[in-house]
Amino acid sequence: MTAEFLSRLQFAFVVSFHILFPAFSIGLASWLAFLEAVWLVRRTDPWRDLYFFWLKIFAVAFGMGVVSGIVMSFQFGTNWAGFSEAAGNVIGPLLNYEVLTAFFLEATFLGVMLFGWRKVSDRTHFFATCMVALGTLISTFWIMAANSWMQTPAGYALRDGVFYPDDWMKVIFNPSFPVRLPHMVLGAFISTAMVIGGVSAWYLLKGRFADKSRATLKLALAFLAIVIPVQIVVGDMSGLEVHRNQPAKLAAIEARWETRRDVPLTLFAWPDEQAQANRYAIDVPRLGSIILTHSLHGEVKGLQDFPADQRPPVAIPFFSFRIMVGLGFAMLGLALIGLWRWRRGTLEKPWYLRAWVVMIPSGFVAVLTGWWVAEVGRQPWVVYGVMRTSEASSPLPVGSVMASLATFVVVYLGIFGAGLYYLVKLFRTGPVPAPVREAAPHQTPARPLSVPQDAIEE
Repeated sequence: MTAEFLSRLQFAFVVSFHILFPAFSIGLASWLAFLEAVWLVRRTDPWRDLYFFWLKIFAVAFGMGVVSGIVMSFQFGTNWAGFSEAAGNVIGPLLNYEVLTAFFLEATFLGVMLFGWRKVSDRTHFFATCMVALGTLISTFWIMAANSWMQTPAGYALRDGVFYPDDWMKVIFNPSFPVRLPHMVLGAFISTAMVIGGVSAWYLLKGRFADKSRATLKLALAFLAIVIPVQIVVGDMSGLEVHRNQPAKLAAIEARWETRRDVPLTLFAWPDEQAQANRYAIDVPRLGSIILTHSLHGEVKGLQDFPADQRPPVAIPFFSFRIMVGLGFAMLGLALIGLWRWRRGTLEKPWYLRAWVVMIPSGFVAVLTGWWVAEVGRQPWVVYGVMRTSEASSPLPVGSVMASLATFVVVYLGIFGAGLYYLVKLFRTGPVPAPVREAAPHQTPARPLSVPQDAIEE
């Protein structure tokens, strides 16, 4: 229970809580742009009702994501002063670019999107929705660029223990960034689609909003049937990147202790780090080499080839990776079964709808476990291969970090618990008829010193 360990635990708690809301708002923003585009073409009430329903959900999720993100950034100065001092020349500008290009864009058009629908034309409001969706994607771009640089640093010079950017293009487009960015965006889209489909299935089970829910359920399962195979391909590319640039992380993910060729794929095992062996292993011969190296006799380095103080923990990456992959294939199976039942006209069988409801949180769990694989597997480095986590933490008393961690847990469970309760209430209310949208006034605002149109009474 050192200050470094507690600081890691505190940051892990905050970022794990925070990532759920951006992942949801990234997908919801694009979903809202799609709904409004359909409404502009069809001009039918159900699509407006769906838009305004999901707009309320987006507003709450976006607000909670912003608040938790701001709190998270303060910890760079309080708990990770060593990292801020050493890597601030690189990480600071990347986070500032996110604020200048994404957060300002979102904040500007979010007001029009939420409160300007009676004041602006339909097309202007749709443009605002698209800008908010674009802002969430730009925000993802910069955050993933910063995190990916910590995973695979490039384009820098290290002088007196301080990182100085030499080539910003190499800093931003570091080796892992081109794969990790689409992996995260697709994960957010999939998580949102699981919520949309699951909520729609719940309404159908309850016999509420049948026409609207039937349409959104079909959209969700069709989207998942297309996007999840793409995500599997992107995930495979991410695995190849980890094999090239972070071999110790790959060894932890696969619980490989010895370097060897013809590596089996371990479906399940109980890694024993003290004995450096796997208990109760279920292996598929040679399949590991085929998946991890795309070669029948590919070689994978084992943890024993790395110094003991440079090995990541094994259990968390090992089990988290298998949970993530297992949920991905479960979601794909759910969507493919849905397409088959849709074609046969038996989509609304109660057992299938219940399966959707049960799977609502699966996308978020996959996102969380994916981040645990990436972050725990990077240890003991905060900047992979260059700066250790122990060098990045602030020299704080253990009691201070313990107190702040306990405060975060209590406050988050209280405030954000209330936010989640409100989200559940919104879901229970459902896509009720939306308020009437008035046409935009066709008047040109008067100049400040112009004569008023109405007479001024004495």
